[in-house]
Amino acid sequence: MDEIRLKALAKINLGLDVTGRREDGYHLVRMIMQTIHLFDSVQMAKTKESGIRLSTNIRFLPANENNIAYKAAKLLMEEFGITQGVSIDIRKCIPVSAGMAGGSTDAAAVLYGMNQMFGLKLSNRQLAHRGLTLGADVPYCLMRGTALAEGIGEQLTRLPAIPRCPVVIAKPGISVSTKWVYENLSLNGQSVHPDIDQLIADIRQQDLRSMASHMGNILEDVTVREYPVIAQIKESLTAHGALNAMMSGSGPTVFALFEERAKAREAADALRAGGLARQIYVTTIFNV
Repeated sequence: MDEIRLKALAKINLGLDVTGRREDGYHLVRMIMQTIHLFDSVQMAKTKESGIRLSTNIRFLPANENNIAYKAAKLLMEEFGITQGVSIDIRKCIPVSAGMAGGSTDAAAVLYGMNQMFGLKLSNRQLAHRGLTLGADVPYCLMRGTALAEGIGEQLTRLPAIPRCPVVIAKPGISVSTKWVYENLSLNGQSVHPDIDQLIADIRQQDLRSMASHMGNILEDVTVREYPVIAQIKESLTAHGALNAMMSGSGPTVFALFEERAKAREAADALRAGGLARQIYVTTIFNV
């Protein structure tokens, strides 16, 4: 195989709780992860020249070792002594610095692509083990679907697929540092922790309305306080028929679940008219 085209899918967090912090500074989490049908297109090809050539359609993204997708290719090339070069072109659609694992899913796609193109014969588990050295979300991005993530996000348990439904994605014109959000999270007695176990029960019962009502993200305590526009986007989406709206990951992207695509489109149009978000998409849940 000399080239491969891949879809690197975005994720949302249906539930995100932080239960503690390790001595090394990493936070312990319990999250319900879900892929959606919003993706970056990743095209990879072997080249006659040695080394890695990476390009993207986003001018400010690095095209060198500071890019996690570049690191993914380099990791496998060094481990397996691959001397032939590879070109990687990433056409990004997933909002950048948005809490949707855009970088991690690109890295996961590159790991998968390298494995296929160069016949490395690594299992998904072996790829995930290597992906974890790049970022905590990479193993999930290889797995996809609906999953409970624990530990620092690397302990994954497959859950039943949630009901397929329309999703609106809205990112305001701001970027948020994940590191900053976690550093400013205060885990005190007043913190409102989402009920992850109840959310799992709703998923197992395939009850979309109950699942939506139990969604929660403890990181909203930090990000929404700093960026009130996130709360405004949530309010607009729920006012226009969303079952619920919530920030994904550390933000600032907000997603909302709907029962009807027509309602989702109306809500997206209202956001565009209000100028609250810069990037708005109407998509669906993606199940494996």
